[in-house]
Amino acid sequence: MNVKDKVAAFAEEEGRRPRILVVKLGEVGRDHAAQMVASAFADAGFDVDLCPMYQAPAEIARQALENDVHAIGVTSTGADPKTMVPNLVDELKKLGGEHILVVVVGVVSPQDHQNFVEAGVTAIRVEAPKISEAAGEMIDLLRSRKG
Repeated sequence: MNVKDKVAAFAEEEGRRPRILVVKLGEVGRDHAAQMVASAFADAGFDVDLCPMYQAPAEIARQALENDVHAIGVTSTGADPKTMVPNLVDELKKLGGEHILVVVVGVVSPQDHQNFVEAGVTAIRVEAPKISEAAGEMIDLLRSRKG
């Protein structure tokens, strides 16, 4: 099943398309990768929100809940995500958003990988997948979490 078919099946089951909030964490670099991910997921049929840069975890969690997203896709560079990603998961829990998947793509050291898993991050990709593969994986994660 291709990605658009998976998105259509999800929408049929859920009554709406999958919605993702794409976030660029850290203060190093630009948000070009996040913009590309957001555009590609929209092309695959997702409803996509792009978080403004330099938001605190509490602001991101609030935006995710206000926009009723199914998932948060975090792109990260630099040292800030070490604490910001676990803080984001904690903020989601505080606000009742533990049902929102958190997926991290970026430079993640082995120590941070374990820290993220323990914090409750759903998936971590240290290499950049093809966007169509990432969108398909996201749908599979959403459907597996539901069932």
